[in-house]
Amino acid sequence: MSVSGSPLTAGPLAAGAWGDALIKFGNSVGAMAGFLGILLVVFLVAGRARGRLARPLAVLVFLGPAVLLLVVGLVAPLIRTVYLSVHNADGGKFVGGENFGWAFTTDSVQKVLINTLLWLVVAPLAATGLGLVLALLVDRMRGQAVYKSLIFMPMAISLVGASIIFKFVYEARGKDQPQIGLLSQLAHAVGWSDPPNWLLTQPLNTFLLMAVMVWVQTGFAMVVLSAAIKAIPDEVVEAARLDGATGVRLFWHVTVPMIRTTVMVVLTTVMIITLKAFDIVRTMTGGNFGTQVLANEMYSQSFVQFDDGRGGALAVLLFLAVLPLVAYNIVQLRREREVR
Repeated sequence: MSVSGSPLTAGPLAAGAWGDALIKFGNSVGAMAGFLGILLVVFLVAGRARGRLARPLAVLVFLGPAVLLLVVGLVAPLIRTVYLSVHNADGGKFVGGENFGWAFTTDSVQKVLINTLLWLVVAPLAATGLGLVLALLVDRMRGQAVYKSLIFMPMAISLVGASIIFKFVYEARGKDQPQIGLLSQLAHAVGWSDPPNWLLTQPLNTFLLMAVMVWVQTGFAMVVLSAAIKAIPDEVVEAARLDGATGVRLFWHVTVPMIRTTVMVVLTTVMIITLKAFDIVRTMTGGNFGTQVLANEMYSQSFVQFDDGRGGALAVLLFLAVLPLVAYNIVQLRREREVR
């Protein structure tokens, strides 16, 4: 008699897994090949068009797929979400602004909004400020490309992956048990014999979660700000030095004003990413222990509580919060192009 997991069954199970994987891989390759084939046919037809139809057909070929994907992937879900936000849990009854009233008057959701606002202020400022400091320091070092690559490397890690890494860093065990968390080990090294459970301690746990976002986004801020600093004309710096500006004075009165637009774009970009911070909270605490944020609460209402109305209302609030930041970025980038 064979037992599940024994050598007698391991072979067929492995073969079945490989078979499923190959089928899925084949389906993926087939879908990609079909998509590329359709594009090839469309481009061939557009390339052979002549006369009055040539320009409209070219516009349709190049813009049509993008517009279609935009409508299907963004506009239609947006309309659907707004529709759900003014209806009850199952979408069958119109309730107007009742869901939005619930969001602003319920104590638990108010705490979520305040927590989200705290994220919106602390994490972007910390990431942008640290990125600016590192840009100034690394640019004065030999082999700066190596250091920049190392600092930028966390950007290549998904927020879920970064959260798992930091979850081990914040791991805390009982006083008599061996500590495997780096933070607890450091606490023991400095003489703190009984450190707390970091992810359960409020409000410290919220700032520890923010540290993950700062760690990931600092590299992005550093690279962009470093490029902006290097773009400052040498004549401006030399003139400031001749006027006696050095060190901190040169930084505050010359460097910062010259890169102010870039600093604001980086800051607002990180703010947009922070507003959508779902992965970190979901992976590390699940929104418990006072760490809940708007994006994770929206998910919980829609897919855990199955209340599409309240989930839609929170999604609309999140969209309205992101919209002015995106608009500000667009305006700043247009002004920068006009100056150039």
